[in-house]
Amino acid sequence: MRMRGGPASVNIKIILLLVALLIGGSTLYYTHNLVNKLQAKEKQTVQLYAKGLEYLANSSSENTDITFLFENIVRPIDFPLILTDANNNINSVSSTEIRNIKYDTTLSEAKLRKFFSHKIQEMDLVNDPILVKYVAGADTIILTKIHYGDSVLVDQLRYYPFIQLFIAAIFILIGYISFSQIKRTEQSNIWVGMAKETAHQFGTPISSLMGWVELLKLNYNDPDKVADMAEEIENDIERLNKITARFSKIGSKPELKQLVVIDEVNKVADYFKRRLPQTGKSVEITVEGDSQITAKINSELFDWVIENLIKNALDAIDHPAGRIDIRIKKNASNVELECSDNGKGIEMKRRKDVFRPGYSTKRRGWGLGLSLSKRIIEEYHKGKIYVKSSAPGAGTVFKVILKS
Repeated sequence: MRMRGGPASVNIKIILLLVALLIGGSTLYYTHNLVNKLQAKEKQTVQLYAKGLEYLANSSSENTDITFLFENIVRPIDFPLILTDANNNINSVSSTEIRNIKYDTTLSEAKLRKFFSHKIQEMDLVNDPILVKYVAGADTIILTKIHYGDSVLVDQLRYYPFIQLFIAAIFILIGYISFSQIKRTEQSNIWVGMAKETAHQFGTPISSLMGWVELLKLNYNDPDKVADMAEEIENDIERLNKITARFSKIGSKPELKQLVVIDEVNKVADYFKRRLPQTGKSVEITVEGDSQITAKINSELFDWVIENLIKNALDAIDHPAGRIDIRIKKNASNVELECSDNGKGIEMKRRKDVFRPGYSTKRRGWGLGLSLSKRIIEEYHKGKIYVKSSAPGAGTVFKVILKS
């Protein structure tokens, strides 16, 4: 079983990075366009203000009404604005020439001029000043320069995407760290589960061999008993070989052969039937299916799946009249196997959890059997395994689909 991230994991990270860059780039592009449009509107407002001042300056009538100019153009201005003469001199006591700029009115005249000079330089770096001109015959005189900066809204929009990306980056970083920690914990649980599963798988035949050795020592003079024990020792050694073959195939591509499905299922079912009396449970195991149904399977790994399904069913049965029914049938292109029991059942919200590494309802379980079964069926046999139906107290039906 591979624990390190493979090409699929790398591809997912690259895709996530590209998506993040696309979202970030789109946000910056959209906000940049929005800022440009707002700046253009503010520039139009300043130009209209300048045109109004030019009109007043060039008007020959002394009774020109400037109410419209101040009510509809000057008053709604919400961005910083300073009016100066042609030489950038400012009248710091005029409220109409300085708008939307906060400053300390108690400062000396020299400090105020220095302060506003610095402000004018800042605004001219952002926007070119608008000139108010007076036309006198062939001469054009610059009466006023309108220096203006961006509104608070434009400044907020300009920095908004960076703040948004920064917050998103923090969340992504926290999510990535959390996900990595979960993956490390899950991998650690898998390693622990694999170690326990290995010990469990080898424990039974090894304990049996140790018992046969002791019996051999006691009955070495009885040829018939020695022959019987030798046969059982051979069975246990074969069991150890099968376990070794199972683990050796995890992580490598197993060889699939066209095999009779019911024969493979019966091998495992018979093994459990012979040992059911030792469990103290009264459980009937039945296998139904056509002996002509074949599928592309790996014998060692597929037997492991059936073994896990039967073990899971036995653990779920907590009453004397237990039943485990395995049915095999064939449809157009697949072989379907259903393993049903009349055990405790599984709650709806726990159906997906049963295949998660480390999940177990048993006090001493390590929750790896069904997880391995899912990997064997779906990754190695390109099939499917899932909980077809289940309800607390009404038993469970697992369904396996194989390619025929």
